[in-house]
Amino acid sequence: MLGLWAVLTLIGALFSAWLGYGGRAFVATLTAFAFFFLVMLLFAARGLDSSLAARFGAGSGYLLGTSVFLAYLIYALGTNTFAFTRAAAIAGLVFIPLALAASAKQKPPGAWEDFLILAGVWVAVKFSPSHWLWPYPGGRLAYVFTVLLCVNVALAAFVLLRHVNGIGYSIGWGRHWGFFILASFLVFGSIAIPLGQVMRFIEFAPQWSQWKSFPFLSLGILFFTAWPEEFLFRGLLQNMLSRASNSELAGWWTASILFGFSHITNMGFPNWRYVVLATIAGFFYGWTWRKTGSIFASALVHAAVDAMWHFLFRTV
Repeated sequence: MLGLWAVLTLIGALFSAWLGYGGRAFVATLTAFAFFFLVMLLFAARGLDSSLAARFGAGSGYLLGTSVFLAYLIYALGTNTFAFTRAAAIAGLVFIPLALAASAKQKPPGAWEDFLILAGVWVAVKFSPSHWLWPYPGGRLAYVFTVLLCVNVALAAFVLLRHVNGIGYSIGWGRHWGFFILASFLVFGSIAIPLGQVMRFIEFAPQWSQWKSFPFLSLGILFFTAWPEEFLFRGLLQNMLSRASNSELAGWWTASILFGFSHITNMGFPNWRYVVLATIAGFFYGWTWRKTGSIFASALVHAAVDAMWHFLFRTV
């Protein structure tokens, strides 16, 4: 995980420097990004959560939350964008979920506090004034930073404080994973492509001239869209809905429908065509997660779907 983090962060730093970014603001931004991204990847290493719990006990979640807030301060002070209102908003995004998780510590997974935290995380990503919270450089990294911060907070709340099992937050490869990933991708494509064309949602318009950017686009989608969404909707939401309802099927279907409705504001409200296709996609992502027990497997399917969509099709 450390090696993967180092390579990806170095690529991002070199690319940013090539674009002309530099100076104190760039260093502060890169430092904050590197920390958030490091936490996101390191927790995918087997046994890290138990090692932190053994070393720091119940305070490990609060330690991570405090570190996340300090990383934001480094960004804000280093880019000369610090404001008490922004710092207070970030503090709320970090410490309110931790307080809710602490209040539900003795309850089994699936308590009302858990679902309130998940709803808050989703609202923060979807509707928070992210460009105001992360103004440098020109708000272009606002979404990525918001996603990374929310993943860090969810890890602190659910992995370190709540100790939710069965999330599947790991990067690895298991038996028959290739079959499940490929089957999910192909069957969903055979349904979604003709349905999307009949609904006049997509049309075939491949961007062959952009093939050089395809690997970077795919990596960006995997780590900053597919991985966080699979963590939220499959590893946490589907997982805890299944526990609360005592039914894997009910948890799977409910999480898939909620995943679909989470896209209703995309490209104009209400976008029912997006809801329908995202719900169907959610069924296949959820099936992959159930079969493999890993959000990495479902994230690979999710990233492949999104990358192919952006590269081969145009949204009407």
